[in-house]
Amino acid sequence: MPNWLMKSEPEELSIHDLQRLGRARWDGVRNYQARNFLRSMQVGELFFFYHSSCPEPGIAGIARIAGPTYPDPTALDPASHYFDAKASPQKNPWSALDVEFVDAFARVLPLARLKAASELAELALVQRGSRLSVMPVSASQWAAILAMR
Repeated sequence: MPNWLMKSEPEELSIHDLQRLGRARWDGVRNYQARNFLRSMQVGELFFFYHSSCPEPGIAGIARIAGPTYPDPTALDPASHYFDAKASPQKNPWSALDVEFVDAFARVLPLARLKAASELAELALVQRGSRLSVMPVSASQWAAILAMR
């Protein structure tokens, strides 16, 4: 099974929020490449839950894909930060899916530590200029990150 990394701002949804909820909708992805990765995910696949745009960005835990993708309802909600005026109920280009909690790390693995690990040099997260919110993680990268916790 492929593994993934997905970013969320902790004030929107943190690993601890997901732990409390058990299950939540992952929405608001507004990059076509990230959306395509999201659409390729299968139920049961794991992902690293990354806290972004916060004082301590980094990997905060692990979650699981809990259901198939479906049209992202936030694209149709004018009150949502993720509203897309070009989307309609008949033609919504954006997708969401449900995720479930697996594990919260005792400490966030900081981005600086991830960047310093030579075995993660090819991980999109540490690439200069990469801002994808959803990305694949190879089996060797997954193992390297788990060994860092």
